[in-house]
Amino acid sequence: VDMQNWIERSSTTALVVLKGDSITFEEYYQDTNEFDLRISWSMAKSFLSAIFGIAVEEGHISDLNQPVTDYVPSLIGSGYDGVSIKNVLQMSSGIYFNEDYGDFFSDINRMGRLMALGGSFDEFAASLTRSREQGTYLSYVSMDTHVIGMVLRAATGIPIEGYFNDKLWSKLHTEREAIYITDSTGEPMVLGGLNLISRDYLRMGKLYRDYGQLGNQQIIPSQ
Repeated sequence: VDMQNWIERSSTTALVVLKGDSITFEEYYQDTNEFDLRISWSMAKSFLSAIFGIAVEEGHISDLNQPVTDYVPSLIGSGYDGVSIKNVLQMSSGIYFNEDYGDFFSDINRMGRLMALGGSFDEFAASLTRSREQGTYLSYVSMDTHVIGMVLRAATGIPIEGYFNDKLWSKLHTEREAIYITDSTGEPMVLGGLNLISRDYLRMGKLYRDYGQLGNQQIIPSQ
């Protein structure tokens, strides 16, 4: 399948290609333009893991084997009670979470209705139960990422958007604002609610390609 055919069939809205330090291809489709914000969906998780790594490097989180409930007592009694930060980071929390978008009653769709109709992601996370022993099975659970955000907030004492801006966004020489969708309490949807222009996504990709370094500055720890 040639590229143009694929772009049309997949309803792609933007394609920007970087080679070395130069953009070699940049086109926008579906009546969108270079400054339209595009929702990240789960790519937002990579931004959160990056700033979480910075917090570990800065000493806010000393041991990834600590349970998340050491930092977030509101999760005591939930499925996350006693689950290590590492196992939540690696999505082996053991939490039961139905991520079937085709099932109206699935957890992911209940979460979507919470976004639309109002509610708290923190409370939603605290309502989940565990179906497996932690650390034994990798299962894609989007709320694991929200819990990592809860740990980050508690460990740094700084709202997600403030830490995100101070430690990452303000250093990337970005062109436009980053905008997070939030729940009705104002907490960012760190598991998928980040919105950027295409070239600013590219800046993050380039940062990963270059092991967290931009110019002479190490923004994200290389490991």
